[in-house]
Amino acid sequence: MTEPAERTRTSAVAGTGIAYGKIAGTVALVITGIVLVMTVGVTPPDDVPAADDTQTAGPVPGAKTPSPAPPAPIDRPNASDADKLTAWAKRLARRTKIPARALEAYGRSEMWMRSEAPDCRLSWATVAGIAHVASDHGTVHGGRIGRDGMAATPILGPLRDGTNGMTKVRDTDNGALDGAARWDRAVGPLQIMPEPWRRWRARAGRDGQVPDPHHIDDAALTAGRVLCGSNADLTNPNGWWRAVREYHDGGNAAGFARKVFTSADRYAELAN
Repeated sequence: MTEPAERTRTSAVAGTGIAYGKIAGTVALVITGIVLVMTVGVTPPDDVPAADDTQTAGPVPGAKTPSPAPPAPIDRPNASDADKLTAWAKRLARRTKIPARALEAYGRSEMWMRSEAPDCRLSWATVAGIAHVASDHGTVHGGRIGRDGMAATPILGPLRDGTNGMTKVRDTDNGALDGAARWDRAVGPLQIMPEPWRRWRARAGRDGQVPDPHHIDDAALTAGRVLCGSNADLTNPNGWWRAVREYHDGGNAAGFARKVFTSADRYAELAN
């Protein structure tokens, strides 16, 4: 989840004036776009919710869950999983076309939620589906996730001010996380709102540093905690749909869940 002669003059001169006017207008638009990106970050592709589409063709809410995905590596609390996780992510990246660095984060979220919330049964594919809808895995508008896990450009969703079908969410963090002092908005590649971020945030590196919503590892792990915080079994259709709708907590939550289902289902099938 950014925020555009006198009549005696010859026709050739008039045409030249029009051409210069078009060039000047184009340059102005480009400069405006650059300023917006530099000042407020980039806005995710699914920034404005469409009209409710629960009656259109597509996955039926509550009917089933996305296809089962091959599991992430086994978590070993007293040993490093980094090598196995990296190899797993590279292998699945070739199949799914998800950036391997992002897949590491989604796989780690599944691994750690197995022990933190075993009854949740979170799959990395669901986290990947959310990340695809939210920011195309941090690559929206030419962005990228660095090897260090940080988004190159802050990803900020639209203000939840009640316009364009969005729900109203008044500021909960004095703008500390999202840079907005009156209304909240989602942040980072997983588009997490300030309030659930405050409640569920976690540092994936376990290095004592402050969790960062623009870090793909922290964002993915926190997203997993938000989903499992609903006390739902994500292998149960009703539980999966409820958790994903609550995760969005914005306009047209059902439409958001449909898109996540489609992405998660496709990734699971490609990974098998």
